[in-house]
Amino acid sequence: MSLAELPQHAAIHVISDIHMGGQPGFQILREAARLANYVLRLAAERPGESVALVLNGDVFDTLAEDLGGAYVAIEQAQQVVGRIMGDDSFRPVWDALAQFARTPGRSLVFVIGNHDIEIAFPAVQRLILARLAGDDLAARARIEFSTTGAGYTCRVGDARVYCTHGNEVDAWNYNRYEDLARVGRRLNADQPFDGAQWRPNAGTKMVKEVMNAVKRRYAWIDLLKPENSAAVGTLMVIDPGQMQKLGELVGIVGEQVRGQGQLDQRLSADGFAEPAGAAPTPAALEQLLGPNLRAAQQPRPAADDMLLAAEGGLAGAPMPPPGDATLGTGQLIWDRLTGWIRGIDKPEALRRALLDWLKGDKTFDPSDPDATCTDVMKTVGPGVDIVVTGHTHLARALRLADGRLYFNSGTWIRLMRFTEAMLRDTAVFKPVYDTLIDGRMAALDAALVGGQPLVLDWTTEIEIAAEGAGVRGRLNRIEGDGTAAPAVLGELRRG
Repeated sequence: MSLAELPQHAAIHVISDIHMGGQPGFQILREAARLANYVLRLAAERPGESVALVLNGDVFDTLAEDLGGAYVAIEQAQQVVGRIMGDDSFRPVWDALAQFARTPGRSLVFVIGNHDIEIAFPAVQRLILARLAGDDLAARARIEFSTTGAGYTCRVGDARVYCTHGNEVDAWNYNRYEDLARVGRRLNADQPFDGAQWRPNAGTKMVKEVMNAVKRRYAWIDLLKPENSAAVGTLMVIDPGQMQKLGELVGIVGEQVRGQGQLDQRLSADGFAEPAGAAPTPAALEQLLGPNLRAAQQPRPAADDMLLAAEGGLAGAPMPPPGDATLGTGQLIWDRLTGWIRGIDKPEALRRALLDWLKGDKTFDPSDPDATCTDVMKTVGPGVDIVVTGHTHLARALRLADGRLYFNSGTWIRLMRFTEAMLRDTAVFKPVYDTLIDGRMAALDAALVGGQPLVLDWTTEIEIAAEGAGVRGRLNRIEGDGTAAPAVLGELRRG
């Protein structure tokens, strides 16, 4: 495709991972009013020029909706999406998007993610068009859907820009686009589709079968980053019984392996095939019991050593998944760990463990080329100058070795991280621990640590604009009520 065939914009703004969905108390989008004002500001800026707003995946979060046990809303997709758009918490955002779409010179692009796959269905697209544009044909023409995994590509200045959600390189959350197209065809032809026939990816199974139940007790479980150490490790410490639920992931790993095979072949001329392979090896116990916690470890009773040896050597061998029959419940695992530690309660044990788990962590480093960056760039040809993803909820702005620019638009949901200041001593960390134990979203929002909110105020966008003979890309933080110019967190120029 030549550059002349692509849409040309003076500027594009990219946001992702808004996650509109769920009932109050279960909603992870907090700054809906800010988002609405941000959209209205973009509608008014650069009059007479072409400006695009790319919603780069996970605009909705139908996985947070009650689908009656289904993994995807199929015949009730319009009802579910209509409920979200009409929810009092989210209605201002849709009002603002409607004004944006009705503004000459604006383009509004919906890119599919892995939490909003229902936008692939024609009936849902018609519903969104009706909500945003009504009978205004010009406004309808300004709205575009990219729901086949192809992403959105355009020109800004002389640069070719490619926007994709990023789940395309995530074997846990890969969308089966051929299956989505098949469902859409059947719905258009008024043929019934049994939701039980839908085979979800591993990530969807994990959310619907495991994480939603945990989230109802601990709202922070999908807000705390990084997930594999901070979030899951914290859950193991404060409520080991919940690890029984995570033990159910054992049966889900097979779907992840199948997803890896589909992911690896998604650009192959041979199409998709069921891969062969084994589940990844679980983490070793030494990864959980780091040096700060081991410093307080006391010798284990001989009887414990014999029992552990009989169970496969918990201390040295890879740790079977929580809930495995050879170990019993997560409570038993944690009781054994803390039984080896002299006079340390759970808050202090967690604090010490987090110091180990988060040592050298680059999760929130916008210049770190994480796995999504690395894997997406492997799939992008040399003619693409700027790539923008989402999915990870972690903002990025990088100039790569070949001179191309890579951005991740981050998220608009609540985020949490444990900082060194929070972990420096027991007195500071104890209120954090108490808030985690409470688990309610309202408690998280109200919590202060050293005078600073526990929940990060970190809503971000990517702005790419023609400037002189070149193009600049910015990672921006949207602040306050969303009406003012953003704070620039990182700027990269091309040309």
